[in-house]
Parts: sequence; structure tokens; C-alpha cells
Amino acid sequence: MAGPAVVLDRAQWEPRARAHEARAARWADPFVARRHRGEEHPVEDFLFTYYTLKPAQLKRWHPGAGTVLLDAAGRAGERFYRPLRSGELDALGLGPGDGAVTVDDDAFRDRRGAAVDFARAVLGAHERNPGFFGCFGLHEWAMAYRSEENALRHERLPLRLGAAGTDAVVESARIRCTHFDAFRFFQPQAVPLNEVQPTREAQRRLEQPGCLHATMDLYKWAYKLVPAIPSELVLDCFELARDVRETDMQAAPYDLTGWGYEPVRIETPEGKAEYVRRQRDFARRAAPLRRRLGAALEVLDPHRATAGAAA
Repeated sequence: MAGPAVVLDRAQWEPRARAHEARAARWADPFVARRHRGEEHPVEDFLFTYYTLKPAQLKRWHPGAGTVLLDAAGRAGERFYRPLRSGELDALGLGPGDGAVTVDDDAFRDRRGAAVDFARAVLGAHERNPGFFGCFGLHEWAMAYRSEENALRHERLPLRLGAAGTDAVVESARIRCTHFDAFRFFQPQAVPLNEVQPTREAQRRLEQPGCLHATMDLYKWAYKLVPAIPSELVLDCFELARDVRETDMQAAPYDLTGWGYEPVRIETPEGKAEYVRRQRDFARRAAPLRRRLGAALEVLDPHRATAGAAA
């Protein structure tokens, strides 16, 4: 363990594990049920199809690095967990019979060090850079640009304004998308219309807190570092990402009224204002989650700089 440990006995950690599973089931179980029925949902499925954490993995509780679980010997065989060593047991006044396990910080850093470093850098960019609140969600419009010539990213969803109307919005707008994982889905004809040309490497310096996709990706950085990140924080990031995804699709060029979603009409001044209002609210909600992720990384390795100092 990298620093002082929090010790939880079974009476403390088991209710947390059950509460987390029930909370995650609210989102995970309907997705699994839809899959069994062969159904798709354009908003809710995204958190399980674009992101790679499986429903059962989301429901599995982890205390995070720096925590010792007692009466948990059965978890010692899980990936990145280990029993406490004799010196650690002595320091905590525990014995071999206490079934004490913890996240294996050393093994985690050895295997996931590159992911930790990348997350630090991206979170640091979020912290340093000012938020840009003038993109109006046009990344999704750029993904549908000239859809009569190219396959639509969401080919089963009709365009609210039709193909010509969608193209006209793109061609009349200022497009400034800073997020590589949105930009890489632009239609080829839309790529040169973007004021910046994000790359994976540039993500370390371009990420900024106004970007809806960067906010959703707090969930990605959290789950990619499981089990070193507490599951409650992973699910907090998931639920924010779910809310952001709803706005992302409401502001997109697709007609989702049949699914119960009214559009945010970013092609109008009123729609732009509503988008910016939500964008600023999401940035406000994301800030404490980003700080908690940085703190969790510091627990994992307190000798390294925190996320805010990463470059």
C-alpha cells in the first residue's frame, strides 16, 4: 500500500457493496433486458456500447486503492487484489485469520501505469484550460454532414431538418470541436471545416471542461482504472455521463421525439442559449468529480504529481 490504509470490516463494506450493486442495476439491468429482446435505445445504450465496461462489471463494487477489506479472503484471487503482507498486518494490529485484502498498488502501477499517466494528463488539461462554450454540439451534425453521400453514424434515426437542412447548418456554422473521439467520427467532408484538428496525442493539451464528450469521458478514465478507483466514484461519473448523453442527442440533428426526447434546436438562438446553459451546468457538476479522480490517483501513488500538475 502506498500510504495509510482505511480498514473496513465486513459489517462496513458489505452494505456498501450491496448498495452499489442496487444503484448500478438501475442502469445495467434494463440494458441487459433490451439486449435479450433485441432492442436498442439511442441514449441509454451508449454508456454500454461506446464505453467498454460491461453491466456486470459496473455492478461489481471495489473500495479503491488504499483500503483494506477484512473477512474478504475470497477476493484475494481477483485481478489486482492481494492479501496483506505480514508487516502490513502487524502495523494494523491484524492477523492472518482476519482475511485482510487490498488493491495491489505495485501490480496495478506495473500493468496500468501508462493509463494512469494518460488520465493524469487529460485531467490536468481539464483543470488548466478554460472552458469553451461556443461549440453548440455541432460535432454530431458534422458526423451527419452530406449524409446522402456517406453512411450516417445513426442511420436508423431520421434527421430533423433532412439532409439538405443538416448540411446547411454545418456550412453556416463555426465548428470548433476539441475532442478527438468526437472529431474522428466526422464525415470526411466536414473534417477541414473544423477550426482545430485534434489528435490522440494532442488530447493531453486540448481537453477542456466545456466539452460534453470530455465530461462524459470522466467515466472512461474512472472505469479504466478499476479497481484502484472507488466504485461509488465510477458510478457518479457514469450517471453524469448518462445525463450529458441525453443532451448530446437532444442537440444532435436526429429526431428523437418518438423516444420521448424534445430537441434542443441549436440552429436557433434560443436553442444555442439552452445548450450553453446545460453545458455550463455539466461543467460545474464535473469539476468535483475530476478533483475526486485526481485525489484517487494520488492515493494510488502519492509520490507522483496530482492531476492538476500533469502536462
